[in-house]
Amino acid sequence: MKLKTALNGHVYQFRDVKDVLAKANEPKAADRLQGIGASDESERVAAKVVLSEMTIGDIVENPTVPYEKDEVTRINIDGMNKSTYNRMKNMTLGDFRELILDTKTTGDELKRLSRGINGEVAAAVAKLMGAMDLVCGAAKIHTITRCNTAIGQPGTLSYRLQANSTTDNPETILLGVMEGVSFGSGDACLGINPVEDNYESTNRIAQKLYEFMVKNEVPTQLVVLSHITTQMDALKRGTPLSMVFQSIAGTQKANDNFGVDKKLLQEAYQIAFEYGISTGPNLLYFETGQGSEVTIDCDEGVDELTLEGRKYGFARYFNPFMLNNVTGFIGPETIYDGKELMRANLEDHFMGKLMGLPMGMAPCFTNHTPINMDDQQMSTMLLALAGANYYMGIPMGDDVMLAYQDTSFHDDAVLRELTHRTPAPEFHKWMIKKGLMDEEGRLTPLAGDASIFL
Repeated sequence: MKLKTALNGHVYQFRDVKDVLAKANEPKAADRLQGIGASDESERVAAKVVLSEMTIGDIVENPTVPYEKDEVTRINIDGMNKSTYNRMKNMTLGDFRELILDTKTTGDELKRLSRGINGEVAAAVAKLMGAMDLVCGAAKIHTITRCNTAIGQPGTLSYRLQANSTTDNPETILLGVMEGVSFGSGDACLGINPVEDNYESTNRIAQKLYEFMVKNEVPTQLVVLSHITTQMDALKRGTPLSMVFQSIAGTQKANDNFGVDKKLLQEAYQIAFEYGISTGPNLLYFETGQGSEVTIDCDEGVDELTLEGRKYGFARYFNPFMLNNVTGFIGPETIYDGKELMRANLEDHFMGKLMGLPMGMAPCFTNHTPINMDDQQMSTMLLALAGANYYMGIPMGDDVMLAYQDTSFHDDAVLRELTHRTPAPEFHKWMIKKGLMDEEGRLTPLAGDASIFL
């Protein structure tokens, strides 16, 4: 394995695979915080040259966190199809990039090939791609999942309706949900972040929204995003939840900090299967985002893009119904400005799609960064072009509880019009029945009027 190259009369020598991956990354705040990124553009290009000449086998056989030390590494590698890997392991990363972008390579073929790679390979090839490459590669791939209803079909665009409350007031949440649903948001799920992580809040919110869903025959999924153990307890006590949510990380050390591991996720799936209000088979919902490991000193010296790819290799093992990426949610210590936001979101979406995941995107930002609404909207439109399965739907795009900015109900409607896409089929039929949308997916004058549910 070659770890050096000459560029512009200078020889660049890299320490190991982890060093090459870090220095081949595009500029990111978390990498600067760790002190592991390229010192200048020449070193970055040199790292990309070295990386392009490495094989898929070089990456898989030299994990950034040792196999024996880390459960995320083990699940990434053990979750690969060995026969497919053996056919691919001598292919260089440069050739793999060309194969992905070849117009003759279909999305179904990429999904088959992806069984032979892990998340670190997905991250490595993403580092060799430009923005248009990331869009073109992802746009080929469609991953359809089913909980109560199905999302991810070609020609559809879905939304998680997230009408949070600063006090976990079910009535306040319900008013936001009514407005969002009337705009066509919520076909991915009604997903509420509670302030208090306990059974009482989880159950109170879920019961109110379930009552609304049943009364109005809304075909969607329901989830309250308390800690996974709280949701598991609530399900066993009769709380009506469709699936189970959990944030996941790219190292075992970080997952330990989150209070989650493989065994717990398997148990959560079984509880959702036995007690949940959905048919499945996809009953888990994951959330990820670049930089989370750095903020809790659990990054193991690995760059944030590679850590994000490792999360997708971990998530794939559990066949989730949804995975949404919230890169930008933490703040300027992980994603500093609009350019970093756009690049990171395109990378994450591409990696997730390549790994066969049902990718939802939340190009979001906090109010203490230089990122602004234009940056966010440009990211959102590029991701729509790349074929993201779903986005968030938040009243006015301003989450008053979590204090960050995301896509609004109005953004959701505009994105569907721009891309000529409709909601998930069952939800679309329901919107037509309610007089809120026509058969082509355009909202009617009645849309936005939450009073129709009162």
